[in-house]
Amino acid sequence: MPGPVRAGQSGRLSHLARPGRLGGLGHLGRLSRLAGLGRPARRGEAGRLARRARDTGLVVLVAAPAVIVITGAALIVACSGSAQVSQGPAGGQGSSAASRQAGLSLAGTGRSLRTGSPAAGSSQADLRTSCREVMHIGDSTSEGMISPVYLPNPAQRLTAQYQDVGVHAVLTNIVGANSVAETLPGDTNGYNAARDVVAGGYHGCWVLALGTNDTADVAIGSPVSRLARIEQMMSVAHGQPVLWVNVVSILSSGPYSETNMQLWNDALQQACQKYPNMRVFNWASLVQQAWFINDGIHYTPAGYATRAQQIAQALAKAFPAKGRSKGCTVS
Repeated sequence: MPGPVRAGQSGRLSHLARPGRLGGLGHLGRLSRLAGLGRPARRGEAGRLARRARDTGLVVLVAAPAVIVITGAALIVACSGSAQVSQGPAGGQGSSAASRQAGLSLAGTGRSLRTGSPAAGSSQADLRTSCREVMHIGDSTSEGMISPVYLPNPAQRLTAQYQDVGVHAVLTNIVGANSVAETLPGDTNGYNAARDVVAGGYHGCWVLALGTNDTADVAIGSPVSRLARIEQMMSVAHGQPVLWVNVVSILSSGPYSETNMQLWNDALQQACQKYPNMRVFNWASLVQQAWFINDGIHYTPAGYATRAQQIAQALAKAFPAKGRSKGCTVS
């Protein structure tokens, strides 16, 4: 069965077609393949291709006191006020020494590690989380939260928001059209991405902003149920704290309808009763219609700024620095 018009990507779906790799993605080759598929463009594809073309081969690693930026072939390291430039991996191959020391191999747009201290004078000083490391896995509804185009002010972006509530290391795997079970040409799915991170030595908190594409895939006939997808991701976490972000749209029909979003949210609540390490952030109860763009799924810059801040605050409420949160739902 042909896949739905995916939110943020394109291509025919294949269920768990292959194991994925977090690093060494070769974005230029993927862009060429996507551009030459000879099929109608799907929702958000043009924008995503443009962003990937602009950002190909970019990984930013920040670890005080050094700042390490890998951009194509140049590796720039600034430490204690000094800077030096040396030759680094070309063609978007981002397996740097810094990332290997962190036990993680990272490359390409949407996959980055940043470490550091919370911003001074943070407005969220009263909200602190026990999570020192966070792995955020998301689809195109997370892309705007890390985009300098949508959010020119770095303080509004997702990493800074996590740091403001006490997170020291932020790792992201944010890819348009991401889902738990399906994989598209040149990409990996959320489940395999999570397994790759764990295999690289990650042992920390998780924020999972998936489900928008998953519930649409189920609606058009995927044999992998909504609950099974959630359970797959929970199995990778191995009991570590997991915050799911529930989903919402303002569409009245089609695979991405609000009715299908609510079915996914119902499955999250069902799963949460089974996993004591799981919480659900009720983003759907906070979002305003004015924050949606015309497609009814993605957000304006104001929407993404609020989404980043609210997700970080929800993490602090779900897994506070002191005590334990009660119940499954965080608002």
